[in-house]
Amino acid sequence: MPAPKKPARRRAPPRPSDRLLAAALATLGEGVIIADGRWQRGGLSIAFVNTSICAMTGWSEAELRGRPHSFIHADLRHLADLRRWKAKAAASHTFTGEGYLKRRDGTQLYTTWTFSLVAGARGNTHVAITYRDMTAKRRLQEALIHSQRLDAVNRLAGGVAHDFNNLLSVINGYCEILGSKPAARREAAREIDEIHRAGQQAAGLVRQLLAFSRRQTMVPKVVSLNQLIRDNAGIFAKLLGPGKSIALALDATTDHVLVDPSQLQQVLLNLTLNARDALAPGGRVTLTTGNRIIEIRTQTRVGDPPPGRYIQLCVQDNGRGMDEQTQAHLFEPFFTTKEHGQGTGLGLALVYGVVQQSGGYINVRSAPGAGSTFEILLPEVDEPAAPQPSSLGTLPSTRGHETVLIAEADPVVCKMVAGILTTDGYTVLASASPAKALQLARRHKEPVDLLIGSMQHPEAAKLARTLHATQPRLRVVATDSVPGPRFTWLPAEFQITLAKPYALSALLNTVRALLDGKPPSRPRKA
Repeated sequence: MPAPKKPARRRAPPRPSDRLLAAALATLGEGVIIADGRWQRGGLSIAFVNTSICAMTGWSEAELRGRPHSFIHADLRHLADLRRWKAKAAASHTFTGEGYLKRRDGTQLYTTWTFSLVAGARGNTHVAITYRDMTAKRRLQEALIHSQRLDAVNRLAGGVAHDFNNLLSVINGYCEILGSKPAARREAAREIDEIHRAGQQAAGLVRQLLAFSRRQTMVPKVVSLNQLIRDNAGIFAKLLGPGKSIALALDATTDHVLVDPSQLQQVLLNLTLNARDALAPGGRVTLTTGNRIIEIRTQTRVGDPPPGRYIQLCVQDNGRGMDEQTQAHLFEPFFTTKEHGQGTGLGLALVYGVVQQSGGYINVRSAPGAGSTFEILLPEVDEPAAPQPSSLGTLPSTRGHETVLIAEADPVVCKMVAGILTTDGYTVLASASPAKALQLARRHKEPVDLLIGSMQHPEAAKLARTLHATQPRLRVVATDSVPGPRFTWLPAEFQITLAKPYALSALLNTVRALLDGKPPSRPRKA
């Protein structure tokens, strides 16, 4: 019988040609460089590049071939480690890293890279380098880091605001007490007014610390933007220092905006300081205002101002200007171009937060050597400007007779508030903690009519609930630096927030109005 046939031997597919392999490398989405294995000054000599690496960097194949691979690297610290790896590496080992590459236009992109040894047909060794663009992922990571930092600063700012506002409450409160005494007014009226004015400005600075986190109490008023700039122009000129000047071009015919005046003052202060650091001797900062109408067809991007009437405020300098990379991070907390120890990176973040809270929009135009212009648009308000605050006057006499319980941890604030309420006729029980305050209330023969203190602490909320169980008509004045949630179990007309640092006159009027069932109107929200 015939012998069985042997199965046909399968032919191996033909080996891809060098041209086909090069074409495959050229179409890869990742950037690829093949470099000569011999080390030269600056790294490895580029022998081949694919289309992706040219698209990523903006350099052409002709411009890259023959150059060392470090030509496209923004940071050369990897060269020493790469050279040691090259001297000892086996074919199965790779060298990986990440960092910035330089584009032809001067910008940078963030990549990860892998170096692999490739043995040539004649025993020559080459190195294949692959680059993956991670710029978008890097930005997301940076955004997360900034968010975490922002949360940490928010927590810190809340604690600083609480402690500092206690001090300011004492400073401003005793200024009011002195201002109410005729003898003190005759001897030191000007000095008392100056101390009180400085205390009020310091309170505004505390609100600025909380501005970009949107946690501060807003006190918006209708103000004349032109007048606010004129009132502060002298201060800004002094901040610029010798050899630098400030100019005003206030062309807004209608200039009323609804803002917190102290916050807007801080915006102008920060922008002026930012401009000062960019000016050379003889430089100038120009503050301009004008009227602008935004129409529907002018909205081209998400985040553009909606249609309406706006007051335009520009802070322009003829300093050194900024590149696009700096502008991209300008309003981020902790971003600064100043030397270590020279800036916190919070100034422009505060500016951004205040403008946003005021219902406005901010934009920057700048170029290296061409100066910078910060443009702010604030909604125009068709209302008369609020009257300017007057100097210290006498404290009101409300002739109280009810029982007031104070739970205030700061002993100086507690003593001051207890003293002014006692002088006004109230029976005052004061303690440093909610637990001790509850003991005082239980020992007192009469029910507590009103509770004053920070209500964000769980023990304080428990104290208020306990008192309310025996006194359904209990009133509560919350003195928190940062507004918190209202008590849902207490009628809205029985509770109000009086944020620190508050004026003693405001405290007396608030207490009386709340007990009489006529709570004062709350500040308008921006």
